[in-house]
Amino acid sequence: MAEIIQKDGTWTFDGDTVRIVPGSDKGVGRLRRTLGEIEVPIRALAGVSYEPGRKSGRLRLRLRDGADPLTQLTGGTLDEASDPYRLTVDADRAGVAEYLVDEVRTALLLDQVPSGRAEAYLLAGPPVPLTVSAGDGTATFDGESVRLEWKWQAEESKRSGGPRTLPLAEVSAVEWLRPASLENGFLRFSGPWANGKRPEPKYDPYAVELWGFRNDPLMALLGAAVVARMPHPYAPAEAAPALPPAAGEPALPASGGPAGDDHDTLLRRLRELGELRTAGILTEEEFTTAKAAVLRRM
Repeated sequence: MAEIIQKDGTWTFDGDTVRIVPGSDKGVGRLRRTLGEIEVPIRALAGVSYEPGRKSGRLRLRLRDGADPLTQLTGGTLDEASDPYRLTVDADRAGVAEYLVDEVRTALLLDQVPSGRAEAYLLAGPPVPLTVSAGDGTATFDGESVRLEWKWQAEESKRSGGPRTLPLAEVSAVEWLRPASLENGFLRFSGPWANGKRPEPKYDPYAVELWGFRNDPLMALLGAAVVARMPHPYAPAEAAPALPPAAGEPALPASGGPAGDDHDTLLRRLRELGELRTAGILTEEEFTTAKAAVLRRM
């Protein structure tokens, strides 16, 4: 097991899961505090890296496209204080961070985790019910519908229409834009009510405008909770059911044979590692490390 404990948080890797617990440091944003502990299965990872610095470095997890509803919504644009997949590491703990990176990379190699996009969310979305007040409105999501209510600072065009209740089944898209520089951000919902050209978020009764304050990232958390409960954007179309065999014809066997036992699987991985070394893809050191990890599992 690999573990690194910092003021920013604690990351633990047990060979199958990276467990992330936010720290109590003042630099930990409200999104991370509210989200709490996260368990990231290795099959959700596309990579991991450590970036050293003079005073501190950074650990980063890179998730597969489509694996995490929060990343799917924000596109990796969360600020450092809010991003749960970054960890600030003191310079004197660089060795521990590099060891964790090596362990995760070895597991990715041994488990042959694909780096392509996922066809289903591999991380659960934020728990509900969830209420966030930020910008010009307050949004509530109970797992079945989104309710938008407006503050006194909202434009009259929003306040005059009163609160809006959006059934989850009617929500077709969720957008979140982080405020940047002089540009405001927003959390916006699309559905049958959004016909033609949308007004600016400032005037859109189905969008909360964000002004760059501390609670803004929490709107991304609420949006991710909605996204997690919508159909996955990369889910394959359902295959047509197979037709039953005609009278007198044998049924076709199911594709694929029975899965091999663990020992056979590990032997196959050893052969694959040898082929990767022969092809020059793995260095001798990488091959030795990966081989030792396989042998420990046998």
